[in-house]
Amino acid sequence: MQLENSFQVSAPPDKVFAYLLDINKVVGCVPGAELTEVVDESTFKGKVKVKVGPITVAYSGTARIAERDESERMATLSAEGRETTGPGSARASAQMRVQTAGENSLVTITTEYHVAGRVAQFGRGVMEDVSRRLIQEMATCIQANVEADEPSENDVAAAVARSESEPHVPAAARTARPVSAFSLFWHLVKLRVARLFGRSA
Repeated sequence: MQLENSFQVSAPPDKVFAYLLDINKVVGCVPGAELTEVVDESTFKGKVKVKVGPITVAYSGTARIAERDESERMATLSAEGRETTGPGSARASAQMRVQTAGENSLVTITTEYHVAGRVAQFGRGVMEDVSRRLIQEMATCIQANVEADEPSENDVAAAVARSESEPHVPAAARTARPVSAFSLFWHLVKLRVARLFGRSA
């Protein structure tokens, strides 16, 4: 079975392509996916849970970047896995391509997959709907993350203005890694929970 999906991102094509090949970033955008091991720069192991109709199936397997063409901004990702609680299996190949679309980037993902086991009992229509939903959710996440990391013209202008008005700062200080708002949020949540449990003890 083959599906083709596309979406646009407000960022340079080279940056979008690099993001798509960064498994540590992309895996967070795949619904139900978990990265368990990075074997090498092109091979990864992980788990994924997929809900198809009334059942939820969990797979454990390996994915690898089978082909990569930096000049054409094309890559093929192949994956195969087996059910963690049954005899079923799944095999998929996804070709990703990033093209220039005016001031944006157009990402096209063509996926071909084969499944066996409990999931195979569902019709093509159900499988297509599930696959389309998963890829749409992944695309929305990738688009949001890449665009959030892309500075706007106003941001650039403001940064230039600040650099001209502020005293010289050593390069090491300028490139210091910013605090993650997400990590800070969870840190505050943990502190709050700890205080609540401390009061109830």
